[in-house]
Amino acid sequence: MVTATALEAELLELAGSVPDPELPVLTLHELGVVRALRLHGGDAAEVDLTPTYTGCPAIEAMSLDIERVLREHGLREVSVRTVLTPAWSTDDITPEGRRKLREFGIAPPRTLKATGPIPLTLGPTRTGASGAAGTAEAEPVHCPHCGSADTELLSRFSSTACKALRRCLSCREPFDHFKEL
Repeated sequence: MVTATALEAELLELAGSVPDPELPVLTLHELGVVRALRLHGGDAAEVDLTPTYTGCPAIEAMSLDIERVLREHGLREVSVRTVLTPAWSTDDITPEGRRKLREFGIAPPRTLKATGPIPLTLGPTRTGASGAAGTAEAEPVHCPHCGSADTELLSRFSSTACKALRRCLSCREPFDHFKEL
């Protein structure tokens, strides 16, 4: 493994500071999708970007924004490579990113810490006091408004494919939940 130079680390931080086009409350670093940056000569860079899922419609916008930011900082040539391995996981979202999601009204994904394939199941639609007690679901989805674990799934898809629509059974507010991958 090659260690990044101080300049590469600084440029990687700049690339990671770009806001996510679908969730502008998060940067690409906080989302965990900017993986690496390599300098070629003094004025060209290659950035590795891993989408949240194959076919993510925001990948082109992210790439263009990274190119713009790095060119504004003196790089003549910037190329962004889409890298699918290792695959992105919601475990890649930083603690700061999880905090920002919660403050924005989106329940952050639960931490999986999976080392292999993630099993996809059609589990219970309710969590907390009124359902799913004793099931395989490790942790309930907490309401980002009141903190209650008593929530229900309204739709497996919300405003984007990576979010589900839930409702809190305590405060009755609907909210997005960033699904675990």
